[in-house]
Amino acid sequence: MATNGIGTPVKRKEDLRFITGSGRYTDDIHVPNQAYACFVRSPHAHATIGAIDTSAAAAMPGVLGIFTGEDVAADGLGGLICGWMVKSKDGSPMKAGPHPILAHGKARYVGDHVAVVVAETFEQARDAAEAITVDYGVLPAAVDVAKAHDSGVDIHADIPNNLVYDWEIGDKAATDAAFAQAAHVTRVDLVNNRLVPNPMEPRAAIGHYEFGTDSFTLYTTSQNPHVARLVISAFVGIAPEHKLTVVAPDVGGGFGSKIFIYAEECVALWASRKLRRPVKWTSDRTEAFLSDAHGRDHVSVAEMAMDQNGNFLALRVNTKANMGAYLSTFASCIPTYLYATLLAGQYKTPAIYCDVQAYYTNTAPVDAYRGAGRPEATYLIETLVEECGKEMGLDPAEIRRRNFIPKDAFPYQTPVALQYDTGDYEPCLDKALELADYAGFPARRSQSEAKGKLRGIGFSAYIEACGIAPSAVIGSLGAGVGLWESAKVRFSHTGKVQVLTGTHSHGQGHETTFAQVVAEKLGVAYEDVDVIHGDTSKTTVGMGTYGSRSLAVGGEALVKACDKIVAKGKKIAAHLLEAAEQDIVFQDGNFSVAGTDKSKSIGEIVFAALVPHNYPAGLEPGMEETAYYDPANFTYPSGVYICEVEVDPDSGVTEIQSFTAVDDFGNVVNPMIVEGQVHGGLAQGIGQALFENAVYDESGQLLSASYMDYTMPRADDLPSFVVHTTAGTACTHNSLGVKGCGEAGAIGSPPAVMNAIADAIGTRVSMPATPEKVWRALQKTNLAKAAE
Repeated sequence: MATNGIGTPVKRKEDLRFITGSGRYTDDIHVPNQAYACFVRSPHAHATIGAIDTSAAAAMPGVLGIFTGEDVAADGLGGLICGWMVKSKDGSPMKAGPHPILAHGKARYVGDHVAVVVAETFEQARDAAEAITVDYGVLPAAVDVAKAHDSGVDIHADIPNNLVYDWEIGDKAATDAAFAQAAHVTRVDLVNNRLVPNPMEPRAAIGHYEFGTDSFTLYTTSQNPHVARLVISAFVGIAPEHKLTVVAPDVGGGFGSKIFIYAEECVALWASRKLRRPVKWTSDRTEAFLSDAHGRDHVSVAEMAMDQNGNFLALRVNTKANMGAYLSTFASCIPTYLYATLLAGQYKTPAIYCDVQAYYTNTAPVDAYRGAGRPEATYLIETLVEECGKEMGLDPAEIRRRNFIPKDAFPYQTPVALQYDTGDYEPCLDKALELADYAGFPARRSQSEAKGKLRGIGFSAYIEACGIAPSAVIGSLGAGVGLWESAKVRFSHTGKVQVLTGTHSHGQGHETTFAQVVAEKLGVAYEDVDVIHGDTSKTTVGMGTYGSRSLAVGGEALVKACDKIVAKGKKIAAHLLEAAEQDIVFQDGNFSVAGTDKSKSIGEIVFAALVPHNYPAGLEPGMEETAYYDPANFTYPSGVYICEVEVDPDSGVTEIQSFTAVDDFGNVVNPMIVEGQVHGGLAQGIGQALFENAVYDESGQLLSASYMDYTMPRADDLPSFVVHTTAGTACTHNSLGVKGCGEAGAIGSPPAVMNAIADAIGTRVSMPATPEKVWRALQKTNLAKAAE
């Protein structure tokens, strides 16, 4: 086994440059002669765009060019696309309105891109942008997804009632029949609040057109540079694919919001060609709030039918999903294939039916955000299960245990399309109960009551479908691309290894984890493995990083490339050792002849491959192999989270006393990185439950467009987490046995927190559970009791 190989908590290679301020992010890049872009953004949520007067701005110092939607149309450019087709119940395709890279004729949300100014300096571009006047014709706005259908506002022409699609999954007849025979039905009405992603590094782009070679380079903060190249080439039409290089250097976090292809990066590239100058744009934080794709924003009604013992018979769900003003790159699949297919959760509910209506509104586009559909599904099902237990008089642990899919039922076909390959849920629950000291909770509650506080405990048993793929399945569900992954492994003369991957690391630690995998598989030193990603001119091709797919899909591609290296090495070893190829055995970095002491190290084999002085005819020199991997299924990590809170009834302030997370991630390559991923996800999930909320007023103004108004969780808001990840069931369809871990914390934690608060105060509030909201709920409860 290689030192620092699979299963060891190696410290991250990349942290040396990150924690010393030596990272190289897009805004750190300065292309000679670069100019700067500033966008003119609509102050209105819904307005016609009349005359745009640029005369004063054009005459200002340093201004090189001003472009509008009319210029985009005149150049014949296409618009941004949604890459996932969803069909309605009646078989009709979803209604995709146009999504121009600069608004033309109409602005559809506050922050919509109306024009761009390019100048010698950013300050000059900003000053000139403020001098541009736009003749807006303000229109009524539709903001609330629950009212979008009947708002009387048409956001896109020829799309009645703003309905993108009316979709369904499951067996409606069987579900209705089960409800008709139920001993008890529990119902919950839920709002899954809209969130704004907040990566440390805001989005940025540099478009660089080189006249001499008629080629383009785009430096950008992207999670999937190859797909960015595809969309910009094939749909927007700015550059031929073979003439466009997309580079995503160090990227300071993404959480899904940097998967998508945005207007700004397209405009920077297009403007560079028009001006024959490199053009840089860097978002400020207010722009990020206004124009980054937001997450969540569902309104749902969910009902569970049960028998007299609390066994689940059927689940029925209706959800209205907010798409915002335009369909972002993957928006359509979030409330459908990444949400409704997870409504089975960890439970053996025999019948499930869900229908989803997706609507346009005059708000920023909504797309994937950490977890993407799975947090919405988990929040719904785990809230409902908690209420089921309460109404049936069952302990929250017991009702879950009673309805878990049993260990011997795997592979398990759910009623909503997915087939879970493996899992064992009761041990996770047992371990969580132990680590959270569930038995000691009554005593802790009494201690809280003695000091005038309310104490509650909440459960969440989540499951996630991650490692997003396989291509055949997602293609049948409407995806416009395949979601395989590629990897290349190549040796230098001196035995050093370069790994080129189609995934992208923006904080996950791929440079460490992938090096551990290669070191283990090839028996080389971990320190001798270098991982390269994020540059379409270097990496073969790839589908990027999101949906916890990097190790489960990209890592397996890496394993297959290593397997090819070993197979090639056996041919060379057979020649050098004068043995038959089938007699060569590879182990721990050595090729040996079975049953003898004859062997060659992988370093000797690599040198011979690159210095083939005595090669026989037909044996190809070189030691470089590429592999593609398209998995047979998603992977299904799962876990049980338990949160314990204390609420101050006088102020409504909730304090998390403890949080226990027990996860089944299958095999773990680097326990330290996995635990860090869980911590980050928990912080984001707790942030949604207690603090974060994107709030629009009725006219479509974003009221929470700064950190003064949008509350991010801070270190002192969070406890020391108890995390346990060592009792996993290995994934059955990748050789590493890995699942995914990046999104789990954000998926499982919101319902655990909200269930704990409900347990503490005796009633439910919506997310975020702000002190004011909790306090008002307590006053309402007290008044009701006083009136009895």
